[in-house]
Amino acid sequence: METHSVKVLEGLKVIDAGSYISTPYAAMLLAELGADVIKVERPRATDPSRLHVVNGKTPVYSAINRNKRAIALDYTQPAGMAVFEKLVKNADMLLINVRPGVESKMGIDAERMQAINPRLIYCSVTGFGATGPYAKRPAYDNVGQAMSGWLSRFHRGTDPRVCGPTVTDSVTAMQACIGVLAALHDRARTGKGRKVEVNLMESMIAMATEPLTDFLFTGKDQPFYHRGAVSQAYILTCRDGKRIGLHLSTPDKFWHALTKSIDRPDVREKYPTGASRVANYADIATLLAGIFATRDRADWLPVLEANDVPFGPERTLDEVEQDPQIQHLGTFAAVDEAAYGTSRIPNRPARFDGDNRSVFSPAPRVGQHSDEVLGELGLDAAAIQELRSRNIVD
Repeated sequence: METHSVKVLEGLKVIDAGSYISTPYAAMLLAELGADVIKVERPRATDPSRLHVVNGKTPVYSAINRNKRAIALDYTQPAGMAVFEKLVKNADMLLINVRPGVESKMGIDAERMQAINPRLIYCSVTGFGATGPYAKRPAYDNVGQAMSGWLSRFHRGTDPRVCGPTVTDSVTAMQACIGVLAALHDRARTGKGRKVEVNLMESMIAMATEPLTDFLFTGKDQPFYHRGAVSQAYILTCRDGKRIGLHLSTPDKFWHALTKSIDRPDVREKYPTGASRVANYADIATLLAGIFATRDRADWLPVLEANDVPFGPERTLDEVEQDPQIQHLGTFAAVDEAAYGTSRIPNRPARFDGDNRSVFSPAPRVGQHSDEVLGELGLDAAAIQELRSRNIVD
């Protein structure tokens, strides 16, 4: 492994003019690959994710803004816009997430920005796209889950509560990242930037491609547990209350391995084919639940491993980092945050020549790097102080 971490996007300059999750997360993914990402916030209108404070910390903001530099700049003022234009002129990408039309009112729409820098890749993240009957609607994570069909596969009944972490925002961020990197490749051929548009609804439709395609082919909605049945996936509670996830997929060998693990050749003979196991998914689930409840999880794990069953112990969040395989891979790294002390953060999942190190710096404070960034644009100390005295820079 190299002494210095591999930064495959080193030299790429990105302006993150987004807020909340989707765009900041997309920009952070680029930062983890080595891009120089500058987060631009207005001094009195900072990223709302900073407001989610837990025990004096901001976990939501910190999770999606590390490895960035931050400048507090009121670009709604002429002098601030002049600085913003300097940023754009030297940037490779600009990412933003606002309702369609808002970017034009702010003066940072794609047409204007690309007139300043024709090589700029401009990424717009919206809820429903730039046009259409829903274009002006507000949208957040659960809206995308609901409208894409995704939520219907994971939530049933009348309980109004929604569980689990953000899905739509994260998936949209990944789609945005794919889009801008594809545009970067295209620019290498043409010399021109692109306007990349991604929306929450279509990103989640893409995420739900398997059940949607099944419906489009068959005209029938999948039963709620169809995917689990076809995949022969189970989550089984052991005697000590701890759980194990199984995913046998379609090969008969894994079914044989499981029935050997539970010492039930009669069950293997009763459901000899993949089709019989899919058809009797509920009965098999009930049977396995009863069997696994007879022993503690620690007793089951070596048996499953010895028989080559695809399994994984269910980890709670406080257990994830302690898993031997995760420790072996070096999945987590330490980062020192001035306000909070040392935090543990996951490295990027992509390795380059074996290197996954990607935690370079903690999420920045508001305007932490304003003077540094402005200095790189050619502004001297007097000019920066003048902007600060007028509340254009913080």
